[in-house]
Amino acid sequence: MKILEANAGALTNYEVVDFLRSKGAANDSTRVLAQVSPSEYKVYDYLVQTAACNQTREHINEFVDKCKIYGLAKAEVLNIINIRPTSIIDIYTIIEEGETRFGDETRFGEVSKELAELVEKTLPPPPTDPESEAGINEGKEETENEEHNVETKGEEQTKEGNDDGKEETVVGQLMDTS
Repeated sequence: MKILEANAGALTNYEVVDFLRSKGAANDSTRVLAQVSPSEYKVYDYLVQTAACNQTREHINEFVDKCKIYGLAKAEVLNIINIRPTSIIDIYTIIEEGETRFGDETRFGEVSKELAELVEKTLPPPPTDPESEAGINEGKEETENEEHNVETKGEEQTKEGNDDGKEETVVGQLMDTS
C-alpha cells in the first residue's frame, strides 16, 4: 500500500476497519498469521462491535451527499458517521452552536430530527450479539439463584434471625440487623 497524500484528513471508523481488514485483521483466534500489531487488534476488536463493521463506502457517500444541505462541518459529519446518533439529543451534542447557525432552537430541533432520521435510513445499525445478551440474562438468573440458595461447605444455611437480633451470613459470620 502506498501513501498518496499524508495527513489528508480524519478517517471514519469504517475506513479504519477496512484498512485493518486489508492488513489481515479478522476474528481469528490465533492471530499469528496477519501483519497486525496487538494494539491494532484492540482497535479492530472494538470497531467490529460498532456500526462501522456494517457500513460500506456507499452508505457513507450517500449520507455525506444528503448532509450537504445542512452545511455541517467535516468534523461534525465525521462524528455523526462514527457515533451514528439516533436521537435528537445526541445530534445536539455533536453540532456546535446549532441554535445560532440554524436560526433558532426550533429550526435546530427540526434539523436534528431530520438528521436523526437520515442516520436511521442511510447508516446501518451496529451488530447485535444475541450470545452476549443471553449471557447477561443467564448471569442475572445465576445471581438470583445464589441469593436464594445460601450454602457453605456443603451444609445448607438459611437466613434466620438469632435470639440476639443478628443474622447469619453466607460464611457463617454474624451480622447485626438491628
